[in-house]
Amino acid sequence: MEQNNDIIKKVRKIEIKARGLSRQLFSGEYHSAFKGRGMAFSEVREYQYGDDVRSIDWNVTARLHHPYVKVFEEERELTVMLLVDVSGSNRFGTHHQFKEELLAEVAATLAFSAIQNNDKVGMIMFSDRIERFIPPKKGSSHILRIIRELITFHPESDGTDLSVALRYFSNVIKKRCTAFLLSDFFDTNYTDALKIASGKHDLVAIRIADEREAKLPDLGLVKFYDPESQHTLWVDTADPSIRREVAARYSAHVNEVEESLRRYGIDRTVLYTGEDYVKELRKLFERRSDGIR
Repeated sequence: MEQNNDIIKKVRKIEIKARGLSRQLFSGEYHSAFKGRGMAFSEVREYQYGDDVRSIDWNVTARLHHPYVKVFEEERELTVMLLVDVSGSNRFGTHHQFKEELLAEVAATLAFSAIQNNDKVGMIMFSDRIERFIPPKKGSSHILRIIRELITFHPESDGTDLSVALRYFSNVIKKRCTAFLLSDFFDTNYTDALKIASGKHDLVAIRIADEREAKLPDLGLVKFYDPESQHTLWVDTADPSIRREVAARYSAHVNEVEESLRRYGIDRTVLYTGEDYVKELRKLFERRSDGIR
């Protein structure tokens, strides 16, 4: 009984915070950031000066020997999907919160923003397998279910496989939607699945990070534990060459992630534990509103 009361308190706390942040963050900006993203095909017409060349229907153009463009109509509602990484590497943090706590807050804020604009929200929680799928729905009770899952769910696996999540998402959600991929991206070999998912849907990447992942402090001999591989390792953090190697490996990881996202035109941002993520999310939404990538 006491445990249930604690869970209810946690749900209520994050509900209040996320609801307030979503109003502060996205009032007036939400639909401008996603306008034209949830679109339904209407017809084709001849190309006119000023039309976006990305809208050209090449099949019709080749058949009629004259440029034609696809015409879309904005749908009255969007479907928002949250792809949330629940792998072991997110149980890390050095600034008053773990990465998994930041993930939960951001996901809840995005969910409230969608629901306040009468959009459907769904969620896929993944590790190196699909841990939980919540189909898109509307309503406050649905949002509370998502929040409860975010703060109480215990995954079966600690590994990470982004391609599993992206392929599942591409297969289960047939209609074009806006999707937020929330992860620390500690994985490889997911670019093919990323290409397919970003081609079918409006995909936004939110990378969750902690500054100590990039900069190892001098703390002497330290015992490290990797929750994904479950390996333990003693590291002499006083050794400058080791600290340089950690920084170099992390920099290479970040560059690889950025290159993959940039290659497929995916909007993206990085949020750090213990920092004001509202400011960074607002910048992301403003860039989307202005059409800047």
